[in-house]
Amino acid sequence: MLNDIKKDAQNRMAKSVEAFRHDLTKVRTGRASTALVDHLKVNYHGSDMPLNQVASVQVSDARTLTITPWEKQIVGAVEKAILASDLGLTPNTAGTVIRINLPALTEERRKELTKVVHSESENAKVAIRNIRRDAIHQAKELLKDKKVTEDELRGFEGDIQKITDNAIKDVDGVVKAKEQELMAV
Repeated sequence: MLNDIKKDAQNRMAKSVEAFRHDLTKVRTGRASTALVDHLKVNYHGSDMPLNQVASVQVSDARTLTITPWEKQIVGAVEKAILASDLGLTPNTAGTVIRINLPALTEERRKELTKVVHSESENAKVAIRNIRRDAIHQAKELLKDKKVTEDELRGFEGDIQKITDNAIKDVDGVVKAKEQELMAV
């Protein structure tokens, strides 16, 4: 039973780290990436559709994204979605092709983005600690129901702490890599 709780906690912590890693793809570095616009929704025939389901998104060079809508009539809707987003980017349209030029990041903007990364990492660490708390709570319930002993519980708590420490170390590694990516000119 404790092993099941341990495996569940480990899986959930790994998913938290992966979710954090995925969230950081939205933080813009100096290079173009299709992940930058993955989260955008486009109004298509009255419903919000993910951008990648109504257009092809490609990196044409280090600082340019090219978006080609599959239907000509949604070019305006795609532009509107880009302008309304929190990316602060301006689309340039030529016929049915939309180009997004990514300006070089200033030193000040790089530092702001680093702060954003650190605040996101704190959220990920809180999520991981909450998973640890839940696992220990489940184990204490088993102790209360006399399904495990005090010694088993203490050993379990030590194991969960090691798993938590590893997950937090993974988050710190992701933060360090993203900081280096942001500070690279």
